[in-house]
Amino acid sequence: MATAFCLVMGQINPIVGDVAGNVKKIIAAAEQARDTFNADLVVFSELTLTGYPPEDLLLRPGLLKRVEKGLVALKTQIRGIGVLVGHPSGRVRQDLYNAASLIVDGKCVSTYFKHCLPNYSVFDEKRYFVEGKEPCIVEFKGIKFGITICEDIWFAEPAAQAMDAGAEIILNLNASPFSQGKWQLRQAEVKQRVLETGMPIIYVNQVGGQDELVFDGCSFALSESGEEVVRAPAWEEGLYPITINKVNNKLSLQGKLSSKEAELTMVYQGLVCGLRDYIEKNHFPSVVIGLSGGIDSALTLALAVDAIGAERVKTVMMPSRYTAKISLDDAQEMATRVGVEHDVIEIDGLFEQFLESLSELFSGKPVDTTEENIQARCRGIILMAISNKTGAMVLSTGNKSEMAVGYSTLYGDMAGGFSPLKDVYKTLVYRLAEYRNSVSEIIPQRIINRPPSAELAPDQLDQDSLPDYEILDQLLEQYIAEDLCFEDMVTAGSDPEMVARVIKMVDRNEYKRRQAPPGIRITSRAFGRDRRYPITSGYTVNSTIE
Repeated sequence: MATAFCLVMGQINPIVGDVAGNVKKIIAAAEQARDTFNADLVVFSELTLTGYPPEDLLLRPGLLKRVEKGLVALKTQIRGIGVLVGHPSGRVRQDLYNAASLIVDGKCVSTYFKHCLPNYSVFDEKRYFVEGKEPCIVEFKGIKFGITICEDIWFAEPAAQAMDAGAEIILNLNASPFSQGKWQLRQAEVKQRVLETGMPIIYVNQVGGQDELVFDGCSFALSESGEEVVRAPAWEEGLYPITINKVNNKLSLQGKLSSKEAELTMVYQGLVCGLRDYIEKNHFPSVVIGLSGGIDSALTLALAVDAIGAERVKTVMMPSRYTAKISLDDAQEMATRVGVEHDVIEIDGLFEQFLESLSELFSGKPVDTTEENIQARCRGIILMAISNKTGAMVLSTGNKSEMAVGYSTLYGDMAGGFSPLKDVYKTLVYRLAEYRNSVSEIIPQRIINRPPSAELAPDQLDQDSLPDYEILDQLLEQYIAEDLCFEDMVTAGSDPEMVARVIKMVDRNEYKRRQAPPGIRITSRAFGRDRRYPITSGYTVNSTIE
């Protein structure tokens, strides 16, 4: 006896907290899956109704009331297709579960409660949820589906429980955020579950940006042998059908394999997706960027134009006495190439007024970084004034290397509502610029080739104050991502004085990072939720026990 079953992976982009909007999106997707593919079942991502992660919205009983109404709407309005959706279930601070429910023709057929609650890195689900214990097997149109949610698939037990309870195939609802190399890890882990159980697994992931996190989608299905037989594209909302054939109690899966993107492409598209969704979901009409003629602001501009279009992006060049003509020319050239509105506003007059106002207080004191920071803050004031007057959000342009060591000015170049390069090391900034130019050459090559400079003092270069970025980024990766200590970094071959200097810069600038705007997470250890370090700390390079 043969059975043909059509399952659709609903790879959608929900908005956190917008239960009504998410419900409309689910209904529209379910109807499209039914009418376009004659689908029997559509499977959505983890916590579909609330979006992921809802964070402390989960502590509001009002949110759960909206979820209950949303589930009623799904039962009332969807017919002719089964719908598997994620949602919170229960009561705040008592028995709240991360759940998934199968709804078929007006009835909730079954509900599964997530077993494994991640409580590391950017995840803190144990703050809100309690763990489920029981497997959930649903027989639907002749196939026994085992339901799991996200983290469950990273451990052997939930899949094994589903197998023991009689499942023939596992459905896994996900909200798995992107980081470099993440999709390879996902597939390796899911393949391990397939090999352990002998069952096919369908993995449906969320897509889109949510504050610092960005979700790549890349939903997929593995056959009972672990072969990838269906793959949804990265960074795209859509409905992706899978034909499940059952012959003599054996399941085979068929569907389309979208192409895999190179890692650098994935990172660039992730930054574009995260920036676009932050702008759109927060209803900003446009953005404004301080364009310096340097590599960071050039890449930020490229991302912004790719995210929302040139007509919604404005750039401002704010030269001082230390700004080279080449910087003015390159900024203008970049703005012209991408077709954005570009203005030049001199800051020397403002700078002089600040110096005059402070002259008595500064009398007898040498010129130092104070004067450099005043220039940066003049620019910050101008950008924020434009933002206040026009509604455009300021994009700050600093990168992860600078944020790590404090090579940035509070209320100056750190001013802004969002920081697209916050988790992008300087060396990766150059690689992404070269990548973007390989698509179409919009960043003047001279910007990429020039030694980086803040241009806040005569003949200034970044490398006057910082180690070479190739060395710096390697040390930062060891200290921030790998948590290596001073001794281990030196043992690995680095200069002790250089290591001590970098560690001190990172540690003493935590207070700056706490005040920085949010930015897109692309690594496994970003500043913020990933890395929560004290500002006040006696844990220093030289603190040893006698």
